[in-house]
Amino acid sequence: MNGTWNTIIRPGGKWSGLISRGRLLRFTALEAGANVSLLLYQAKDLTERYNMPDTLKAQYTAHLTKGNILMSDNGRSLASFVEDQLGWHDAISGYTSRAATDRKYGRTAYQEQRNEWYRSGEENFAVELIRNGLGVRDLVPPVNLFSKVSCDEQGRMHFSLAHCAAGAQVTLRTDMDVLLVLSNTPNPLDPSSEYPSVPVQLEVLTADMVREDDYCFNFRPENRRAYENTQQYYLLQGL
Repeated sequence: MNGTWNTIIRPGGKWSGLISRGRLLRFTALEAGANVSLLLYQAKDLTERYNMPDTLKAQYTAHLTKGNILMSDNGRSLASFVEDQLGWHDAISGYTSRAATDRKYGRTAYQEQRNEWYRSGEENFAVELIRNGLGVRDLVPPVNLFSKVSCDEQGRMHFSLAHCAAGAQVTLRTDMDVLLVLSNTPNPLDPSSEYPSVPVQLEVLTADMVREDDYCFNFRPENRRAYENTQQYYLLQGL
């Protein structure tokens, strides 16, 4: 596993980039209480993207961890959770908006606070999508890495404040060429009255080839079918 590239996504920061299949995306929370919202799009056809409902219902889960895959709306595996020190990543809470950020943390604006203003997930995603030829109509529910949100028997959602310790890591493997879009902004259900300030490191490394005994491949029958759909996609292109 050879290192290829790394960056630190500062609090309130955003990032997007094209990443080829067969890469490891290792995220490290440099302080406690991180939350990084993630979107995925198929690099060669941006109309194909991460589908939250299919991902969760096909794997019989409401959260994500090692073994789970991120399915596209074409039934293919965009990426897989290959390592996870936390055991739970939120897939149901969405991203923050400008109005909700102002209500919760106090109104800020770039014209007044410059780089110290409080960014929202919606705005960060919109900027990065437009940079990549997409727009706000292409926003979909994200994955919130490092956050745990559970539901009780009455359907109420609860955010776990102590879930993410400093140094916690989670690693995804890209199963297709993808456009990765990230926003280091608060989870919408984080009850803290102070805007979180947790930098997160992203490392891109080379992954081993997926084999028949791969943990994610065999995690569920639905995962195997998604991998087979992905393999067929590349086989028919001679790749």
